[in-house]
Amino acid sequence: MITIRTARGADEPVLAEIDRHTWTSVVSPAPAPPSGTPFFGDGTRPDDVLVAEHDGVVAGYVRLGEGFGIPAHRHVLVIDGLAVDPDRQRLGIAQRLVEAAVAEARHRGARKLTLRVLGPNTGARRVYERCGFVVEGVLRGEFRIDGHGVDDVLMARPLA
Repeated sequence: MITIRTARGADEPVLAEIDRHTWTSVVSPAPAPPSGTPFFGDGTRPDDVLVAEHDGVVAGYVRLGEGFGIPAHRHVLVIDGLAVDPDRQRLGIAQRLVEAAVAEARHRGARKLTLRVLGPNTGARRVYERCGFVVEGVLRGEFRIDGHGVDDVLMARPLA
């Protein structure tokens, strides 16, 4: 059974571990988080994170953030991160997390939910598309990863 809830401070070690186990150059242009990197902090609070539990075990998360933090952009929220424990992937957890993020964004009064995903991350792109996100733009060759140009795909879903 999959349940979704707001993160708690006590979830930090397992969420940080999921981050470390899911990081690849297909999912992030940033360097891998060093061992011991805290999950919460630097603008990420437990209230910004929804956690999926599978059979009572934390299995993944989705992080919501503000876009530009200016009044003209308050109606937009951003999916800042999505990860599922590799041992629990392909069980529908990612889709449930994205659907929960859509519901939470609506609850917070957002009129649009956006995200960025690397072009080669086709699995995540399919999940987002199943949840109603569409491509709004592509920044071609935006990143140089492993010596290759990688597209940054901008996706969004209206909530109004």
